[in-house]
Amino acid sequence: MINQNDFVNPLLKWYDKNKREMVWRDKNNPYFTWISEIMLQQTRIEAATDYFIRFTEELPDIESLAKVPQERLLKLWEGLGYYNRAKNLKKTAEILVEKYDAKLPEDYDTLLTLPGIGPYTAGAIASIAYGNKAPAVDGNVLRVMMRYQACADDISKMTVRREVEQQLMEIMPERPGDFNQAIMELGEVVCIPNGAPLCEVCPLGETCKARQREEVEKYPVKIEKKPRKIEKRTVIILSQNGKYGISKREEKGLLAGLFEFPSWEGNITKKEIEIGLQEKNISVKKIQSLGAAKHIFSHIEWHMKGYLVEVEFRAPEQWEDMKKIQFVTSRALQENYSLPTAFRTYREKIEEIEKILEEKSSPEPL
Repeated sequence: MINQNDFVNPLLKWYDKNKREMVWRDKNNPYFTWISEIMLQQTRIEAATDYFIRFTEELPDIESLAKVPQERLLKLWEGLGYYNRAKNLKKTAEILVEKYDAKLPEDYDTLLTLPGIGPYTAGAIASIAYGNKAPAVDGNVLRVMMRYQACADDISKMTVRREVEQQLMEIMPERPGDFNQAIMELGEVVCIPNGAPLCEVCPLGETCKARQREEVEKYPVKIEKKPRKIEKRTVIILSQNGKYGISKREEKGLLAGLFEFPSWEGNITKKEIEIGLQEKNISVKKIQSLGAAKHIFSHIEWHMKGYLVEVEFRAPEQWEDMKKIQFVTSRALQENYSLPTAFRTYREKIEEIEKILEEKSSPEPL
């Protein structure tokens, strides 16, 4: 049993003195709370800030989010990854407009019925935006709670998360939003996940069991997942007349509905690329290596080799894949198309090459 005087009071006192300024904080705006919490699920605060500002400047409320075309939404989300989060935002916004007068419900259980809103996000909205008593347990909170109690339970188990939620409800003060944010903030800046935690400045240090036992590094306990599957891919960036080929992925599966540079399974050589394209009646004028890149998904790693292939089409209709490919300028690719982070290295390579060519073609100053 956690003692409220030992835990809650020093934590809130510390938070009142040390809480950080955030663009979405203290705005009395449930929409801002919702958007920021979804962004922060897989993104550090420092990285999410610029995305949040750009997103909310263009989509300042639930009505605008419900109406935005999906392509534009995904472009605004580009770089944050886990694109289903953005799609669920729009789905929920449409439901809110239709059923809830374009407002987020205050009730925790009602929030849980909306797409993309799980226990953590529902708790954050209910407590931070509306002042209702509800736990919001993320990785930071779990780490603080496990260390404070020197608890060796596996935090990847849902039963452990529910136990922590119950513990927090039992000591939840009349400032539930500040309380939840205080524990999260403590986990982010003091009881940190990587490196030695800053126990000497922790407001809970005197009563933390892990610190008392000098075993802080043992907690939290998390059973390692199976190693990620490694997939080798060769990214083929077809180029013609200053434009580059992109295609849209299927609406289901990994990176569903996003644009990509076409790719082949395995690591293919320049010669194999040339032969493969020639078999499809595509003449290869020049092949340039763009180097290697790696992208890590939650369960898969892509190990990629990229090539810029300048081509000339003789009978592209004979290649079924060409019906899916559209050619766009690098500027259009930058401004209008949602390209996953996995391909960003190669988009940047194209921009570098274009810049070099532009500088070479510029007349010498007199």
